[in-house]
Parts: sequence; structure tokens; C-alpha cells
Amino acid sequence: MRGTSLVVDEVADPTPGPGQLLVRTLACGICGSDLHALAHGDQLVEMQAEAAAASDGIPMAPPMDLALDVVMGHEFCGEVVSLGDGASNHAVGDLVVSLPVTFDTAGVHAIGYSNEYPGGYGEHLVVSDMLAMRVPNGLDAERAALTEPMAVGLHAVNRSQATPAHAAVVLGCGPVGLAIIAALAAAGVGPIVAADLSPTRRKLAVTLGAHEVVDPREEPAIDSLRRIKGAGKPLVIFEAVGVPGMLDDAIRMAPRASQVLVVGVCMVPDTIRPLRAIGKELNLQFVLGYDPMEFGETLRRIAEGELVVDPLITGRVGIAEVPAAFEALADPDAHAKILVTPNA
Repeated sequence: MRGTSLVVDEVADPTPGPGQLLVRTLACGICGSDLHALAHGDQLVEMQAEAAAASDGIPMAPPMDLALDVVMGHEFCGEVVSLGDGASNHAVGDLVVSLPVTFDTAGVHAIGYSNEYPGGYGEHLVVSDMLAMRVPNGLDAERAALTEPMAVGLHAVNRSQATPAHAAVVLGCGPVGLAIIAALAAAGVGPIVAADLSPTRRKLAVTLGAHEVVDPREEPAIDSLRRIKGAGKPLVIFEAVGVPGMLDDAIRMAPRASQVLVVGVCMVPDTIRPLRAIGKELNLQFVLGYDPMEFGETLRRIAEGELVVDPLITGRVGIAEVPAAFEALADPDAHAKILVTPNA
């Protein structure tokens, strides 16, 4: 990412420091957050600065500088090719995934949103030995690379009030919405209603566990829930779109005393009507990412075949095709998840 454009260029190879691993990237998913970051990088920098100020004593590296290059990509899997001093949890040749953060004397860095630590769109990246996880059961790199986005869905469900006694509505069936649907299905929540404009993504929602799918232009999701006799259950609505107006729509459709959980990343200011939420006594919850335990549990579920991610992978590109892949992802009927394979 150079300014607001994507370029393909040569940069210096990263070098692992103490307690770090140098990893050869085998697969890296393109995340919707990366598309947003390219258009709204200034907003992301502002958020990084605010997070550092509120880090409760955890040393945070300075925010990325948009005047300098940023190699994006935080949904990755790769092969360990060398070890930094003191790295003892892994060996050369290990296939690993990692939480997309690492740390050094400057503090904690966000891999893929850092000038110092390149992400998985490049041929190599550096990860923390402590945060990397060995891929089990002979799981291939492409499926393992889906650990990060699927962990987002697990975390969202874990942070929600959803139990098997609840119904759920998922607004948006992009990769995050689909990950939420999979996690809801695994938790026994139901019925699950998914809403998306794209027929392709609605089909994927059924594959991942949705009981009913709707085109919101034709039927509001809440009406569909009533139609399939799910309205008697307490409801959790997951807003997984992240564009202005969606949160207010979710609040408007929410029944009294339900929960609206926001996982879609809206990068620009938005407007809601608090009185509407107050009148219904809604529980409004915002979530971000996952914790290490959820990341590891997601990897285990994929490796054990409990979580089927193959339908999400709709394309593969090399480094030179990444800019075109960003453009292709603007069409929701064309792709769900495109993997970058920089060393193929």
C-alpha cells in the first residue's frame, strides 16, 4: 500500500529479531478490512493512535505512517525458514499460523498494518515465536490461512448473549458474516436468518449453517424470522456489513430487549438514533478480533474437520494480481475469499 494505491515492488527482506520467526508465506487471505484501509487509511491510523493511548500500560509501537510503504495481509499461513535468537517453540520447516501481531523493544506491532512488519501479501514475514501456532493434522496452508477470519466469527458469538435458547439475525454474508453463521451453528443457536444482497453469498450462508436467507430488498430479515416462527425467542442481531446506516437499521428492526452486536468495521462517522435504542432497552455491543484461545480453538476446529472452510475460498492470485483482486472483491457475487499465494 503506497498512499491510496496498491503497487507491486521489491522491498528489503525482513529479518527476525530475538524471539521471532522468519516465515515464508504460503497463503494469505485478502480481508475486507484491507479494502477499507486502502480507502480510509487515515481513519485506521487514528484508531491505532487512540488504541495506543488507551493500552493500559502495554507498550504499543507508533501507528503506521501512510507516507511510507505498508505490506498488507494478516490472514496468513507459512513455513518457518529461520529462527531469531531465543526462539525455541518452533523449528525450521514447521507450518504455522499466527495472531497478526508481534512485539519488539518498540512495543506491539500489527502485522500487515505496520511499516516495520510486512504482512502476508509479501514473500516473507516475521512473527512472534510465542504467538505462532503449529498447524496440526496435516492441514494444508490454504485452509489454515482461514483461521484468522473464522476466529473473528467465534469471538463475536462468544461475546454475544447467543445460546441455543436464542434466535439470530446476521446482516451481511461476507467472510465475517459467514464466520459468525458458522460459529452460531456450532453453538446450536437457531433459527439463524442471514441477509445479503448477493445470491452467491446467500448460498454460502446456507452452506455454513443459516436456516433461512433473505434478500433485504425483498423481505426484511426480521419479517423472515417471524415467518419461520423464530420471533418467540430472544434475539441477537449481528451487524456484519460495516457501512453507514446499517447500525441504525439494525436498531430499528431489533425487537425490545434484544442485543445488537456490531462486528462490521465502519471506517467513517455514522449516525444512530439513541432514543430508539433506549425505548427498546437494547443491548448494544461492539467487538474486535479474538483472543489467543479463540484463535487456537478455530485452528483446531478447521484441522479436525468440524469447521468446513473450503466453500469460502473462491480465488487464488499471485503477488502481481493482488491489485486486480482488490477490484474483483468489489463484486460480492464474484468472490468470498481470495487467497494470495506469493511463493507459488
